[in-house]
Amino acid sequence: MKLLLLLIIISTIFAREPISPIPKDVEVDRKKALLGKELFFDTLLSKDNSTACISCHNLFNGGADANEVSSGFANKKGIIQAPTVLNSKYNFKQFWNGRASDLLQQADGPINNPAEHNMDAKTVEMKINKSTKYKKMFKKVYGTSKISYNQVLDAIVEFENALTTPNAKFDKYLRGEVKLTKDEKDGYILFKQNGCITCHNGINIGGNSFQKMGTFLEYEIKHDYPDRSKVTNDPNHRNVFKVPTLRNINKTAPYFHDASAATLEEALTIMAKHNLGIKLKDDEVKKIVAFLKTLDGDLPKILEDL
Repeated sequence: MKLLLLLIIISTIFAREPISPIPKDVEVDRKKALLGKELFFDTLLSKDNSTACISCHNLFNGGADANEVSSGFANKKGIIQAPTVLNSKYNFKQFWNGRASDLLQQADGPINNPAEHNMDAKTVEMKINKSTKYKKMFKKVYGTSKISYNQVLDAIVEFENALTTPNAKFDKYLRGEVKLTKDEKDGYILFKQNGCITCHNGINIGGNSFQKMGTFLEYEIKHDYPDRSKVTNDPNHRNVFKVPTLRNINKTAPYFHDASAATLEEALTIMAKHNLGIKLKDDEVKKIVAFLKTLDGDLPKILEDL
């Protein structure tokens, strides 16, 4: 009876909050996910054996790229800042412009991109089927002697499904396990009062809508970035991007699609100016940043043995 009452109280608290905690555990096919992890770290999936998924997504420090743009096949440069893959299973669309509906479509993109892996399905199958290691691993997971491209993508997606970062301090606060400091709690209140929560909400604190960069004050378009208009062909969607997650945001500098903000303080000031139409006081910035730093979660369990 006491347990039921506690669950009801917790559910009521969550219902009032615009942010919900990441589950402590996620269900994945562990054998398949471990195979996907092997593939995620393997440069075999690039034409010149130079690039792996991990090359652009540092899973041990926020899941993004610390560079303005990533380097891929033949050291070619990307055209937009690489977003985090951590907790990407909670995004409603994938990529900055949402051109992929799910992680399966997303995984296919970089492999076929000439500036990233520069591969195609046939070449992937040819290279992967020459590997004695992968022949054995795929046989155990899929029960097949011939590896298909779709199986490669399927395994990578299962690994990405395991890349969740639970137990952030703020999640523990929501569960009633810890208290926030005064600055952290004040920062969360300011985060809500100033309207940041309008776009950054839900389990991933973002990743669930498209928004224009520069809602109140126009944000200068310095380059032809692949924004939402590249998908919809609608000129009104220029400078519209998927709202990024704020989870582990303390670890994913530089910020924005154009990597123009080097620090959280700078990013927050720019967003307040262009998307909220306000100028935050230094003390307000300090407190909101304190809150944002409570969003760092645990390393995904599937990475613990590395």
